[in-house]
Amino acid sequence: MNKLRPEKMASAVNKTREAWFSRVKILFRSSNLDDHLWEELEELMIMSDIGVATTQKLLLGLKKCLREQKISAPDQAIEVLKHEMVGLLVSPPPPKDQEIRRPLVILMVGVNGSGKTTSAAKIAHLYKGLGKKVVLGAADTFRAAAIEQLQIWGSRLEVDVIAHTQGADPGAVAFDTFQAARSRGADVAIIDTAGRLHTKSNLMEEIKKVQRVLARQEKVTQRVLLTLDATTGQNGLYQARAFTEALRCDGSILSKLDGTSKGGIVLAIADELKLPVLYVGTGERLDDIVPFDPRSFVDALFGEQLEH
Repeated sequence: MNKLRPEKMASAVNKTREAWFSRVKILFRSSNLDDHLWEELEELMIMSDIGVATTQKLLLGLKKCLREQKISAPDQAIEVLKHEMVGLLVSPPPPKDQEIRRPLVILMVGVNGSGKTTSAAKIAHLYKGLGKKVVLGAADTFRAAAIEQLQIWGSRLEVDVIAHTQGADPGAVAFDTFQAARSRGADVAIIDTAGRLHTKSNLMEEIKKVQRVLARQEKVTQRVLLTLDATTGQNGLYQARAFTEALRCDGSILSKLDGTSKGGIVLAIADELKLPVLYVGTGERLDDIVPFDPRSFVDALFGEQLEH
């Protein structure tokens, strides 16, 4: 899924660019590559929520490259920094023998208020745009409003929504969604689950039960997508760590990136959790989502094209 929208990415990171990375460019172009620059650069990067550990890793790599390549020109140094950032964000490709069977099952997980249900609808919209048949599953059975919200999205998208009543077993909803997707020839089944605090072990066990129910189905390919609210910054990183320790997550969708100046959290998630960011939410409309591309993201942060 490579429907890249550079203008969407640029808009999504506008606040981060204006608050921090425009200052990074000014810093390089108005200073020598000395201790003062490194201190200022470290502070700017940490303030953008890249985090201490990831910032130090980037700066070590940057200094090494500048030293080995004998670079002192500011614009060249900026390019090296951008390449270091892209390298940190690039995920290894999946194994070639990893067959994806239809229907692909995407299980949406995350904390309360992270934007899971809307993100599920946006991903369904992306797949529909690629000509894929999608089924949605309303496995957030704790809240009647969540079921209704997904049904409204399904109506707008013209896709089937499999739902039970409030309080039903989420595993049963997941099972029925998979069976419906298979019998109707769907390519993708996207299952929304209830938001849960990452500290509540009983609720995390419930998600594991849903995973087990799906895993027992014949020839199923299951992916767990962790939805993170970009506006929570480092708190989102703590939440993500707890989820990845409890569940096997395959990637994340970063919602509400357009609403924060702390977009550096993308780098921290990729580096510290080794969890690829797969999608970025860029607004409130159905088409306000883009598949994540490291090069486009770094381009957008600095407001200029990355040199090859």
